[in-house]
Amino acid sequence: MNTDRIPTSQDSAGSLAPPFALQANFAYPDWEIGLTGTSAESPPPFRAVNVSQVKQLSPFRYPGGKTWLVPEVRRWVTGLGVRPSVFVEPFAGGASVGLTVAVENLADRVVLNELDPDVAAVWKVIFGPSDDCAIWLFEEILSAELTEPFVRSIIDSEPQTLGERAFRTIIKNRCQRGGILAPGAGLVKAGEKGRGVLSRWYPETLVKRMTTLRGIRSRVEFIEGDAFKVIEHHASNPAATYMIDPPYSLSGKKAGARLYLHNRIDHERLFVDISKVAGKCLMSYDDTQEVSGLAKQHGFDINKVLMKSSHHKILHELLIEKT
Repeated sequence: MNTDRIPTSQDSAGSLAPPFALQANFAYPDWEIGLTGTSAESPPPFRAVNVSQVKQLSPFRYPGGKTWLVPEVRRWVTGLGVRPSVFVEPFAGGASVGLTVAVENLADRVVLNELDPDVAAVWKVIFGPSDDCAIWLFEEILSAELTEPFVRSIIDSEPQTLGERAFRTIIKNRCQRGGILAPGAGLVKAGEKGRGVLSRWYPETLVKRMTTLRGIRSRVEFIEGDAFKVIEHHASNPAATYMIDPPYSLSGKKAGARLYLHNRIDHERLFVDISKVAGKCLMSYDDTQEVSGLAKQHGFDINKVLMKSSHHKILHELLIEKT
């Protein structure tokens, strides 16, 4: 990787200049679509959403991602009656929910936290102060000629800079099966239409997404750290709102170890800590008896929701609300 070639194209205000300039007044309509309930007599408070119809803001393909939840969180946040002073996503991952809140200006500020250092590198570049670092990453993505030897060389490399680490993460996420970043993940083989590692490689789209996000970075705080500490930091603020989506379920320890670098969490402590915060919270979990038991123990509302995957498979999850 050529680390000496760092584009410095900037305008007089120090913001990104073309081809990375933002379009003014970025906006989009409501993309939600899908099932609207299980019966006309008793529609559920949360509706199933077809993820292929939800606007994609994140540069990540994320196992267990919550793109399907975006329209529901939008409705939930706007229906709270009070604008959140801060929207906190302690387990950000691909951050589809928090990014939507930030782009649509649904809260005064959005806090994204992620413990994985590789994922964190991408967010640090996007939301960090250095235009040079961001432009370098964008140029690397746009100019990369993906072949399997090139992809393997990047994945096997030892990054020396934040930009290099972010580029390696994007390559791994886009070229490894299922977007899995955990050690041991293999490359996409046949992929879509036999395109192999190019199956999920859309450089212009990735740069457009990241440029859009960089344009609203004044509303986003990114933290690389412990989710529990982030929750504790905002616990006394009644105007703080939380989206809690642990990247592994209470009963899915094997899957968590396969999909995520950090795959252990004290779920009981998480429920206790959320029960103590002054603000409102929405939690997303697999539909299991253990999770339902913890939610009932702490007096949280439980909603079973259907979601339609990009492969048109209908799945059940729990949305747990602390009001």
